[in-house]
Order: sequence, then C-alpha cells, then structure tokens
Amino acid sequence: MSVINAKRDQLLSKVSFAFLFAYILSFLFEGQVMYSLLESFDSYDANFILIPILFHMLGLFLPAFMIKNKLVAKNVMIFSMLFAIVATIPFLFVQSSLWYIYLPIAGFSVGASVSAWGYFLKIYTQKNERVKTCADVLILSNIIMIIINLIAIHVSPVVGLLLSMMCLIISIVATYLLPLNSNQEPEMFEASHEGTLTKTIITLFVFISVLTINAGLMYQVIGPAFDHLISLVSWYWAVPYIIALLFMRNYPLKNGRSVFLYIGIIMMLSAFIAFMILGRTSLDYIIVDTLLLFALGIFDLFWWSIIGEMLSYTGNPAKIFGLGLTANVLGVLVGDILGVSILSIGLQRAETVVIALSVIVITLMLLPRLNRQLKVLLQSHAYLNEFENMSEKQQNVVISQVEPIEKLTAREEEVLQLILAGKSNKELAEKLFISESTVKTHTHNIYSKYDVRGRAELISLILSS
Repeated sequence: MSVINAKRDQLLSKVSFAFLFAYILSFLFEGQVMYSLLESFDSYDANFILIPILFHMLGLFLPAFMIKNKLVAKNVMIFSMLFAIVATIPFLFVQSSLWYIYLPIAGFSVGASVSAWGYFLKIYTQKNERVKTCADVLILSNIIMIIINLIAIHVSPVVGLLLSMMCLIISIVATYLLPLNSNQEPEMFEASHEGTLTKTIITLFVFISVLTINAGLMYQVIGPAFDHLISLVSWYWAVPYIIALLFMRNYPLKNGRSVFLYIGIIMMLSAFIAFMILGRTSLDYIIVDTLLLFALGIFDLFWWSIIGEMLSYTGNPAKIFGLGLTANVLGVLVGDILGVSILSIGLQRAETVVIALSVIVITLMLLPRLNRQLKVLLQSHAYLNEFENMSEKQQNVVISQVEPIEKLTAREEEVLQLILAGKSNKELAEKLFISESTVKTHTHNIYSKYDVRGRAELISLILSS
C-alpha cells in the first residue's frame, strides 16, 4: 500500500506543477493567450510581455528564502495560485490600465508557487528519478500549452484564458491533495558540501542565464519573423522541444549524456546561421525551429535535472529550485530586452546572429568549469560519466591513485566505492544491509584516513586523480 501511495503522491506532484507551468507558458510567459488578447484589442505593448516576466523572476527569487518547510511550501503554492486566479480575471474583460497592476501580482504569485514546488520535487521523487520527473512535467505542460495556444488563436483568446485559469484550479486541487506526512523527509547533508554547493550554484546560475538569452532572442526576433505562418507556428513551435525531452528522458543512462550538450550547442549555432541565410517560408521555419527548440530541450532538461539532484544536498529545496529557475527567467528577460532593442533600431540579421553566437561562445567557456564542479558534487548525475559504470578494475585503479594515511578495512573500501558512485547514506545502508548510524561511523573513519573534512572533499581528492 505504501508503494501505491508513493506513486499516487508522485503523480499528484507532477500534475500540480505541470498544470501550473502550463498556465505560465500559455499566458504570462510569452504566452499565445496574452498575444492573442492584445491582438484582439489591437493594442500591442511590449510592457505587457516584459512586466509579468520581471515579476515572475522576483516571485521565484524572494519567497524562496522564506519557505522553510513543506507545510509552508504547500500553503504558498495554494494561496499564490489563488491570488494569480484573482489577478487574471480582469483580462477576461476590456483592456484597461489596471492590467499593469494585475500583471505583476499574477507574475509574482506563480513565481512563488514554482519555487515552493521544489520541496515536493525532493520529497515525492527519489533522487535517481528526478531527471524523468523533470522531463515529464516539462512535456505535459508543453502539450497542454499547445492545446491552449491553438484554442486561443483559432477559437477565442478569452476561451484560451479560461482554460489557462482552469489549469491553476487543477493545480490547486492536486497540491491540496498532497499529504504532509510523507516519510521521504528532506535529507540533511554534511556542512562540507555547503562550499561546493554554493560554488556550483553560482556557476550554474551564470551558465543558465547566459544560455537562455538566446531563448529571449528567439521570442522577440525569430518568432516575429514568422508571424505570417501563425497556423503552423501555433502547433509546431514546441514540438521539437517535446521530442528532445522524450529522447533525453529515455536515453540509457549508462551511455552517458554529456556529448548531447555539445550537440545542443552545435544545433543552436546552426539555428541562428540558418535564420540568417534562409528565407521565411514554412520549410525555413521548420528548419530553424527544429534546430533551436531541440537544442533548448536538451539544455532545459540538463539544468532542470541538475537542480533536481542538487535538492539532495540542501535543507531548503525551495531556495535551490527558485534560484535555478530565476537564472532561466533572467536570461530570457535579458534576451527579450535585447530582442526588443534589435527590432527598434533595425539591426540586420547578421548582426543579430553575431549577438547569438557571442552568447554561445561564452556558454562554451563556462561549460568545462561547470562540468568539473558537478563531478565533485553530483557524481550520479545522468549527464556525467558515472563512477559506478566503470568496471571494478577501473574503479580500483582510480581509488589506488590516492593512498590513505591508514589502510582501509574491507567494509570501508566497500563504503568508499559507493560514496564515489554518489550514493547517499540511506542508499549505502540499504545496499550493505547495515544501519545508517553504522554507515556514518564508516564514513567518518574514511574521512579521517584520507585527512578530509567530508564527502565532497573526499570525492574531489580521489576523482581528481
């Protein structure tokens, strides 16, 4: 029964976030519902696009530091979404200056809800399942978004908005049904991880922010160039993104995924070059969109899943999750502002591509540094070459490169191998059929024999060899 309950809770958690995110994607965050509403009133204003994104970013960032436990997280999600529903109601009626007031409220509210969901991603999803969970919620939210977009464009923007609001109601119900007595309490890791975690978060924040500038350019420069193909764009836009997520979700972990990061960069590079040299036909759009959105799908799942794994190394998942998505929104916002500026001053295609390529070059410079830090912090991350996938001979060679002060016992050698494979204390105990307190005794003995202060320093010492 407990397994059934765990599966149910995981499903509710996925539904909760997927429908919340579908509302954001279809309406507030460059959503076609918003564009269709503005078009119906013949009053496009870039502020209606930029304001909710700015306040969504603030909503992700500020409340995340105040959400300290899962009860607060659940209440923040429910009440923030209720505020967002109330703030969305005026958009069902004639446009007014009040929209400038309600947009920040809605944007900030759903941002807070997204940060709070970090608790539920950690509590209701096992560490080794978070890549698939992140893929699932992104896929489902984008499918729902496509359906709402088609209705908003081809039926009525008001009906599309009502469906977006219905997504929030479904998310509220799913969140309300999530139990607070879950046995999967957040694990507290040793203090020695804090320094490594902080450095990795900073590097990841910069990496995500820079990379997603190109997503903002896509919204503001590439998208408008194909406005005359609205029937095609309305349904095809996110299809390559969904295909990329499905592919990466089901790609065997043992084969390694780091190569796809470079494939993604090549595809993004090719997309902007294609945008520069191709025309504006349906085929041209399919080529550019497929290259760019497939690349964004690869990268989104990469950093979403990294953030998901990082949750195991903190007692405040909302802060880590909120900071990670803040970086994403910041990059899109900067890209949007660049895109609006490019259109206003009339830069040529080639100059736009130069900006995009500069972003890609900076991303490439950051990637090796990010990869090194992740190898120390997240040994079991799906995108990295895992220690546990080495042969036993290879593992022994790696370990033998660093001599301990005092020889390890046979049991300590077993524990060391599992630590290097990224296993938590709980997983170690289950694997070796011993208690967690016994595991802690062995790990502290290992730290002493290698003269290190904790797990992160031990991993860094041995695997850097």
